[in-house]
Amino acid sequence: MAIKPILLIMAAGMGSRYGGLKQMDPVGPNGEFILDYSLFDARRAGFSRAVVVIKREMEQDFRRLLCDRVQFPLEFAYQELSDLPHGFTAPPERKKPWGTGHAVLAARRQIDAPFCVINADDYYGAKAFNLAYEHLAHVESDGDFSMVGYRLRNTLSETGFVARGVCEVTPDGTLVDIVERTHIISTVDGPLMSEDLRTYTRLDPDTIVSMNMWGFPRAMIDRLGEAFPAFLNKALRENPEKAEFFLPGAVDGLLRDDRARVTVTATDDRWYGVTYREDRQLVVDALRQMTDAGVYPKPLWAD
Repeated sequence: MAIKPILLIMAAGMGSRYGGLKQMDPVGPNGEFILDYSLFDARRAGFSRAVVVIKREMEQDFRRLLCDRVQFPLEFAYQELSDLPHGFTAPPERKKPWGTGHAVLAARRQIDAPFCVINADDYYGAKAFNLAYEHLAHVESDGDFSMVGYRLRNTLSETGFVARGVCEVTPDGTLVDIVERTHIISTVDGPLMSEDLRTYTRLDPDTIVSMNMWGFPRAMIDRLGEAFPAFLNKALRENPEKAEFFLPGAVDGLLRDDRARVTVTATDDRWYGVTYREDRQLVVDALRQMTDAGVYPKPLWAD
């Protein structure tokens, strides 16, 4: 029998623009976190367990606030600045985590099956987890990757700019390219993108963007382990305080080397997140409406 896919949750981020640890902010009708909904939807989709990547100092809070009530097997992995390949040392001035690619590597000892990667502070919706599971349950090779994409119009904040991985996708659903755009704003005339905060370019609202919901075979852990030393050689020389090993960048490198193919499946569901503290009420209202409509039980873990 095939091993069921694993959910890997990146939860070690600082949440600087939000102004606090947004992973622990209650937004559901009964005090649930956004992470509760991802775990609930993943369980319904068929995932076997979840590995949550955190800072070690967060563990007590996560266990107290999450583990005692979530009806889904949870494990923890720790993203630490000192977790580097042999021969590398973190510079003393470095405070920032090494990025999303390093977060996935932090769970390398616990990943023994195909896995789905998500952010802890993003609401993806049940359909996204079903799409992710369906692909992961039928992974065909070590280079068989997948991504659940969203329409740009369904991912914007009314409060300020957002960063999105803007995707180029072929008609048959193959990812050609992904470019991180760091300043996209919502306007009455549609989304606009800027590179210099002076000139703006209009984007198609239906553009597919990545919200960091990836599906990988187990071998992706090995690919990241191969790429990380090369990143460090450059980063420690050029930008030792802030350079990050981004997961989309690692995927892009494998695409360019013809070592992977990413199948993109798009959902028309709305993504919800709390990039800014002012976004919180929108998320609270949306989750309450979905609960009232019967999409989720009340309380969430009642069953």
